[in-house]
Amino acid sequence: MIRVLAFLLVIGLAASLPAIVTAQESADQPGGAISVDSDIGQDTAMAERIRDILRQLDGYRDVSVSVADGIVTLRGTVLEAAQVDALNGLVGRVEGVVAIENEVVESTDVVERLSPAIERIEGRIAQFVAFLPLIIVAATAGLFVMYLGFFLARRRWPWDRIAPNAFIADIYRQIIRLVFVIGGIVLTLDLLNLTALLGTILGAAGIVGLAIGFAVRDTVENFISSIMLSIRQPFRPKDLVEIEGEMGHVIRLTSRATILLSLDGNHIRLPNSMVFKAKIINYTRNDERRFTFLLGVHPDADIARAQQIVLDALNELPFTLETPPPAVWVEGLGASTIDITAAAWILQHKTSIGMAKGETIRVVKARLEAEGITLPEPTYRLTGTGSIETIITDQPTRPIPTPPPAGAEPVEAQQVGVGETRALQDIIEAEREALPGEDLLQREAPQE
Repeated sequence: MIRVLAFLLVIGLAASLPAIVTAQESADQPGGAISVDSDIGQDTAMAERIRDILRQLDGYRDVSVSVADGIVTLRGTVLEAAQVDALNGLVGRVEGVVAIENEVVESTDVVERLSPAIERIEGRIAQFVAFLPLIIVAATAGLFVMYLGFFLARRRWPWDRIAPNAFIADIYRQIIRLVFVIGGIVLTLDLLNLTALLGTILGAAGIVGLAIGFAVRDTVENFISSIMLSIRQPFRPKDLVEIEGEMGHVIRLTSRATILLSLDGNHIRLPNSMVFKAKIINYTRNDERRFTFLLGVHPDADIARAQQIVLDALNELPFTLETPPPAVWVEGLGASTIDITAAAWILQHKTSIGMAKGETIRVVKARLEAEGITLPEPTYRLTGTGSIETIITDQPTRPIPTPPPAGAEPVEAQQVGVGETRALQDIIEAEREALPGEDLLQREAPQE
């Protein structure tokens, strides 16, 4: 049954194919009623009329026309296939045409096909020569506007005066150059009456700029962050800062990153986009700085007396400040100690905080032990299960030292300066002088 249906379908398609071809061919033929009489004069008039029309059109000079009984026969060659198809529609509009025999073919002669192209090139060259004076005037006007923009951008005034720093001044100069370059291009195209081309160029430039913007999004974010950091000035050169856990002295701020020199002498490069959004701790902004440390005294000791001993020691240190005064407080209970926190203030530009803290711990420890107050270590008990338990024994882990004999000299504190950081400061200064032009923090600007 299926084979029979398929056979009938093939036969039906084969029977309808001539009708489809006829319909397609008849679509290119003229319609309307056909006259019964044959008029030789009318055929001649139609032939002449068609020849006159083809003479006025380019590309049909090699086409011959003959008419018999209203049937138009076209022979010859044309340069393009589209011209062959256009003949039927053109000839079919002539009154009295019954049918069209189009035997025109596309020419393959090399000379015939190159001649129109050569003529077009010659015409364009002639047109260019005719427009050459106007092109020279338009180009000269555009170049003058561009030169004026570059001339203004090279001036130090007013950009250095109105900009908060050199980086912003350079951005102003770049904007001036860009504006005058665009103005020169617009003026040139306007004089040449090619403003429509400008819209196409700007549209293409917008699409390309959008694509580039997505591709270099991080770079653009760093650049914008550099602008904001150079205006806001959250730190100065050589400041000791901590940014997202990274501590170091500021060497320079560039258009891409902030360069730090760590206390160990290592370079730390932080992207400006991260620095702009990060929490920044500036240790140099305020001259007064507090340091703290934790002491664990024996639980059996007199805590109030231990606090007073520590406080007296802090007040006697030559490098601690009277205002704000030192402070001592009980922090909490440790595993086998009573934890006491000691705090004191120094002038960090005159005193190294690391050296001051170390010297303070040495003196405080000696004073406590001289008064019979120990700083016990934790005691551990190893159980049979392999775990470790921390216990507090009734006796201290080491003997309580006896007070010093009468006449013994108490422990004296040593003076602490900034000698520890001088070598590092010399390294920082050398790093900054190596590339002075890349630093955006050179000029004075309001700080946050």
